[in-house]
Amino acid sequence: MARACIQALAQEYKGRTFYLAGRDLSAMEQQVADLSLRTGCAMSAHHFDALDPSNHAALWENLKDKVDLVLCCVGLLGDQMAARHDVALAERIVRTNFTGLIPMLTLVADTFEERKAGTLIVVSSVAGDRGRASNYVYGSAKAGLSAFLSGLRQRLHNHGVKVITVMPGFVKTRMVEGMELPEALTATPEQVAADVIAAVRKDKGVVYTRFFWRFIMFIVKSIPEGIFRKMERF
Repeated sequence: MARACIQALAQEYKGRTFYLAGRDLSAMEQQVADLSLRTGCAMSAHHFDALDPSNHAALWENLKDKVDLVLCCVGLLGDQMAARHDVALAERIVRTNFTGLIPMLTLVADTFEERKAGTLIVVSSVAGDRGRASNYVYGSAKAGLSAFLSGLRQRLHNHGVKVITVMPGFVKTRMVEGMELPEALTATPEQVAADVIAAVRKDKGVVYTRFFWRFIMFIVKSIPEGIFRKMERF
């Protein structure tokens, strides 16, 4: 998903320089070599690990004067059945999807606020719209992230800073390999990327991708609690 978004952003902002950061620096360097050839944009690779905040400040200090748009696409679905009883796994899922991102998101927000300009795009999930038995650990982390971004968007609104929360449903990525997904409700990474670009152009605060997930989750959130807790398939 991140790769598709980078390609779309490179098409939107031709001639700009991109800085790719991820936990596996070797993999990032391979992506940089390939994407720079495909897009014609200058790119470089950097190390970033949401579970290790020790280098977040140094990384941002190195990049902040060169960056006016940040895309954060970090996610760990994990094994929900295992996470029900494995506290360490549950904490890892929450830290990867939410709390581990707070240091970097705060650094970015502070810089953009002081500059009175900038765009922050963060991928959350429709799973955070309502806790469900099938993925409540992952969903609760994304719910926290979405709430954090909502507050950040309100805080920065009058400072010329855009904060965009991306809410994907099912997407054909490595995260869901081996899972049986409803074809009609499943997006490609390229479709998500197109929705992200549209959100940037239209200055949307929250974008559901694909668009029908906004209506699906409205219905899901509207189900009375007494009925919802009996819906075992959820």
